[in-house]
Amino acid sequence: MMLKGKAIIVEGVMVKDKEAAESEKRFAAYIEQLGGIIGHADRKRPLRDYCMGLVMPAERKSVEPLAAMTAPASVCAQHQSLLHFVGLAPWSDEEVLAKVRELVLPSMQRQEPIQAWIIDDTATPKKGKHSVGVAHQYCGQLGKQANCQAAVSLSIATHQASLPIAWRLYLPREWAKARERRKKTGIPKDIRFRTKPQIALEQIRAAHAAGIPQGPVLMDAGYGKDTGLRTSLTELGLAYVAGILPQTKVWAEWRRKPLSVEKLALALPPESWRIVQWREGTGKRLSSRFARIRVRAAHRKALLAEDPRAQEWLLIEWSKGEKKPTKYMLTTLPNDIAFSRLVDIAKLRWRIERDYQELKQEIGLGHFEGRGWRGFHHHATLCIATYGFLVSERETIPPSGHYSSWRSEASSLPNSGKSDGSPLTSSTPYSEFDHHAAIPSHLGSH
Repeated sequence: MMLKGKAIIVEGVMVKDKEAAESEKRFAAYIEQLGGIIGHADRKRPLRDYCMGLVMPAERKSVEPLAAMTAPASVCAQHQSLLHFVGLAPWSDEEVLAKVRELVLPSMQRQEPIQAWIIDDTATPKKGKHSVGVAHQYCGQLGKQANCQAAVSLSIATHQASLPIAWRLYLPREWAKARERRKKTGIPKDIRFRTKPQIALEQIRAAHAAGIPQGPVLMDAGYGKDTGLRTSLTELGLAYVAGILPQTKVWAEWRRKPLSVEKLALALPPESWRIVQWREGTGKRLSSRFARIRVRAAHRKALLAEDPRAQEWLLIEWSKGEKKPTKYMLTTLPNDIAFSRLVDIAKLRWRIERDYQELKQEIGLGHFEGRGWRGFHHHATLCIATYGFLVSERETIPPSGHYSSWRSEASSLPNSGKSDGSPLTSSTPYSEFDHHAAIPSHLGSH
């Protein structure tokens, strides 16, 4: 969705002026509520203009083009205003993100409770070496080691929508120890080196303490291989679905010694495998072959009697045409959970990839050109705030989804002047899961 004059362009189609005007009113009300927590009243205008620029069509959404779009008659003055607001002004990212969550969560939960928390990280390629946190590290966007900045995030998700609620730059060891670089980029004194799983755990603990509606924590093997992280989640009372590496060893009841999950998977009889569908793809429902068995994680070289960890599910995916299983996951979801429901939750991790895609491609998350810690996080917060508004506008249809089904009347932002309209229904049927065992309330609902 992009704004142009009094109309909204949705995949090249103009939405009628009345709907656009109503959407603009809701946007103004949304920004007004965010403006109430950023401190000085003179920050409200740059807040509005910055977010408006992020939702407008443009190839580049760094400060200079945003200034040109939002104040074409006074670009220089606007550029300085936006630059100060995003790079220097000392407003709180955590408080703004908390307000965004408060405003957007009701619309996300209109059709179903929060189904999952998702942790992951994303990287943005960068030239040079002076931008805060830039290092030669793995960049998923490029699929290789490259010069980039990486950030760890926590998202809350339903089947229809998701929203990042925490965002933090990963600071490599060489940056954490470099006093001069820290000073030049304004890294706070209390920021020390943390691994990505450690950052994620801090975000999860903060969300848990804030009483955010809970769901199982989903993570790929980069996080799931961290035994300490999985243990800490269990101590917090949170279930998880954690990707693990093929060489991870587990105890199975019929084995006298621990085996790698890969060897265990290859030894399973044919009847252990079944085809499971989980959601609509392009033109057809997505499906794959899965097996699940109850295991206990094997840590170090301890015998089972010396390290009696609780049983959990080992979920294995073996994609069609592959010579070996492709994914392995340990999960503490309930013992009696239906197979298809287990797969459905595990596969919900795709939502965070949608978050990253839309934040980068439509909102301009990776376009910030400043070098400082504060500017990096302020820009990300404003991108998430803008993204949150769009999520609320579409309710059941994520950005870049089937926009033809979207109606701006369906917005449900609190106190935003919502106009009457027919409620949207989910574009993805899940009725087949109705007969499955439900997840306990503390795992999948508020």
